Amino acid sequence: MGIRIVTDSTADLPKALCEEYGIEVVPLTVNFGPESYLDGVNLDSAAFWAKLRQSPHHPSTANPAPGDFLERYRRIHEAGDEIISIHISSRMSGTSQSAQIAAQMLPEAGISVIDTRSVSLGLGLVVTGAARMAREGKSREEIVSWAQATCDRMNILFTIDTLEFLQRNGRIGKAAALLGSLLGLKLILQVDKEGVVAPADKVRGRSRVLARAQEIMQQRVPPGRRIRLAIVHAQSPDEARAWGEEVKRYYQVEEYLVGDLGAVVACHAGPGALGIIFHEVD
Repeated sequence: MGIRIVTDSTADLPKALCEEYGIEVVPLTVNFGPESYLDGVNLDSAAFWAKLRQSPHHPSTANPAPGDFLERYRRIHEAGDEIISIHISSRMSGTSQSAQIAAQMLPEAGISVIDTRSVSLGLGLVVTGAARMAREGKSREEIVSWAQATCDRMNILFTIDTLEFLQRNGRIGKAAALLGSLLGLKLILQVDKEGVVAPADKVRGRSRVLARAQEIMQQRVPPGRRIRLAIVHAQSPDEARAWGEEVKRYYQVEEYLVGDLGAVVACHAGPGALGIIFHEVD
């Protein structure tokens, strides 16, 4: 009997990595008017941006139903494996709640559901770490304890070109106070410890964003420490790689991921989004 990790598509993990570790991914839905797509199944990042340019409809998203999770849970349980289900911040999506409801519908499986209070590769780093521990034969209790501690340490700093997408999709959180006050300024946002989007700082011009984000990062984790690191971007792979190489100069990086925002997260962040995600390693 092993332990299987279940997550949702907002983890923005590459398919190859999920296949390598046997991670089950339950997709959220992206809607363009009457048309619906499953995130990462029949709508990848490139297709999302193409659709955004062509569609007259502003996209919206919907979380999976409890039945979507129950189907996965039942199949894994019947195969004789334990289940740890790790998800996007409950302050951003009802996905974690759907997973909780499904877990209660299958009490004999004893499913552990974790609300990471994170998103994108912040969630993804928790998922990959948990899957690695499962492969190493760690117990459910050990994995859950590590995952919860890692959620507490996770940091997400990001910039976006406009607040429009966060505002229109109801994910603007504590950054709402900044609407209308950003003439010539670029925001540095964060996902705070409650799992809500909040302002971290603002600078004049995009060229200053990385330097200021690094200053904030180094206040939270002093240079020279061991970290796991991810850079996420919306159609800016070269800029993302440049950010990653700059950050890596200052830390001992034990795991490093660079990835596109998936369709659901891109729907809320909008074009031009770029983020640094990191946590210190014991």
